[in-house]
Amino acid sequence: MTTRKALIVGASGLIGGYCLQALCDDPKYSEVIALARKPLLKTHRNLNVVITNFNNLEQIIASISANDVYCCLGTTIKKAGSQESFRMIDYSLVVTVAELMKKQGAEQFLVVSSVGADEKSKGFYLRVKGEMEEAVKGIGYNCLRIIRPSLLLGKREEFRFGEGVATILTPLWKPFLFGSLKKYKPVEAESVAQFMVKIAHDQPVSGVHVYESAQIV
Repeated sequence: MTTRKALIVGASGLIGGYCLQALCDDPKYSEVIALARKPLLKTHRNLNVVITNFNNLEQIIASISANDVYCCLGTTIKKAGSQESFRMIDYSLVVTVAELMKKQGAEQFLVVSSVGADEKSKGFYLRVKGEMEEAVKGIGYNCLRIIRPSLLLGKREEFRFGEGVATILTPLWKPFLFGSLKKYKPVEAESVAQFMVKIAHDQPVSGVHVYESAQIV
């Protein structure tokens, strides 16, 4: 009988919603804990939703234990309202969750980053993603898996103009993305989520592993 537990943060997002479903369907987990700002529409006998405003994470996480942590947190500068607010979510919140869960004995941390993430990037978005990756690497997880999807395909609650245009044009330029450009191919958000849950059970179970979109597809 399995006793493995999973914690997911960001379950209300595009990838997070699919990831939550995949976790609940996975017989390897006896319990799935979701940190959320409000009740989720998803219900399952193994699902435990913990409501938090994320300002009291230390207190909330002190009562949580999980083997695998799935971090699907992510926003856009437009939605966040400012670069500072974006950094608070995509860097500070991610790193805080990783640090606190490591103290709680979590063995594996899986986090959604972005294709092109680089702490030395001139672009703010990719630089923050790269800085987040480096910070999480320094926490010392037995196993850290960084997922770097390209443009995400899937139905969002909010419309993103850039993604909408890119989705329409994808069939035209997708055939030209091969070789070193293959990692830039758009990928279905559902595929990213299912990939995350799959690799959580794969070998090797130690070290730092980075996965690009080409591997997900």
